[in-house]
Amino acid sequence: MRLSTKARYAVMAMVDLAKMQAIQGGAVSLTTLASRQDLPLAYLEQIFLKLRKKGLVKSLRGASGGYNLAKDAAVIKIFDVIAAVDTPLKATQCPADGHKGCQTQGARCLTHDLWEELGFVVQSFLRNVSLADVYQQRLTLSNRVAG
Repeated sequence: MRLSTKARYAVMAMVDLAKMQAIQGGAVSLTTLASRQDLPLAYLEQIFLKLRKKGLVKSLRGASGGYNLAKDAAVIKIFDVIAAVDTPLKATQCPADGHKGCQTQGARCLTHDLWEELGFVVQSFLRNVSLADVYQQRLTLSNRVAG
């Protein structure tokens, strides 16, 4: 299972945006986020267009312009950020339609269910972690995934 660069950058920038808004309030420029997180500005601009279209951020024009979270940081889940810019994580190599497996003849491998369940656990975890949880360092696996 691999998280794309786009998804990682989106999460990094959104967590930093949430933290900066909690500390100082007001809009934050993409230049500031790119600099603080050592991310390419042009790539971040593309990412924030997608985040804005999905209703996770709002853009403000003008001298004090930039971006604000569209919702409270405690409400925005990491899964939502990833899903806004990329396809959700999955651990199997099977096609997305779910009808064919990853083997040459289209059959599912013996470990398909194992990897599929792992994907569900990861998605469940990410659906239960908010931006605020990350920047406030409140992450514990035992509190997120029902065993």
